[in-house]
Amino acid sequence: MRPAPSPTPKRWRVRVQVEAGDFRLDAELEGGEDPVVVVGPNGAGKTTFLRAVCGACRPAAGTVRIGDRTLFDSDKGIDQPPEDRRIGYLPQGCGLFPHLTAAENVAFGLVGRGARRQAGRGGRAANRRRAAVALMEEMRCADLADRFPASLSGGERQRVALARTLLPNPEMVLLDEPLSAMDAPARRSFRDYLAAHLAERNRPAIVVTHDARDVRALGPSQVYVLEDGRIAQQGRPERLAASPATAFVAGFFAE
Repeated sequence: MRPAPSPTPKRWRVRVQVEAGDFRLDAELEGGEDPVVVVGPNGAGKTTFLRAVCGACRPAAGTVRIGDRTLFDSDKGIDQPPEDRRIGYLPQGCGLFPHLTAAENVAFGLVGRGARRQAGRGGRAANRRRAAVALMEEMRCADLADRFPASLSGGERQRVALARTLLPNPEMVLLDEPLSAMDAPARRSFRDYLAAHLAERNRPAIVVTHDARDVRALGPSQVYVLEDGRIAQQGRPERLAASPATAFVAGFFAE
């Protein structure tokens, strides 16, 4: 049984400054219920930005707001811990627990604070597993349920990790290259699933990708181009493709 959706925050806004050695990230993004895509060359700060939003790293300054909730505000001293932010984060490395099966890894998404209520009857293990396997069936990876991460391919691990991210029905999802480890056929078919799922859940999503085909499939409301820690250009995909502001943007949409 899939968790029932809860009220959708209408708007979100993130403005963060992060300093790491000689690198400085200073970026502001905002959006609504449609997916927003972030693109940029390696080392531009895309992963750092997602980590700042979910609370994995603390910005030097800025604000993170989803709907009427303030998750971070450097001026007001607000800094909610990651487990209280109700944000689903899929890192590039997947982050699966090696000692848990695929189904147990997915079900772990319902163990966190606030998520148990969505599993029903106190979030008992059997209910969590049923919910996990149901989502894995939808994502066509239920055959992996009893296997351990070490026996999975990179694409299979990525699909399991994505299921774990989506299962608790978080208020916002952050996906860092969610399809990068899949082979070409799997990636083509899964783009459509991901686009449909994000549209159906009708909640904010920020997706980082290096593939223009992902951008076209997701149909984002905005694409933000991050270069050298700053927003170099933003707008609808078709506008960026027609009037690229940098060589990276021109090359990205020319592929």
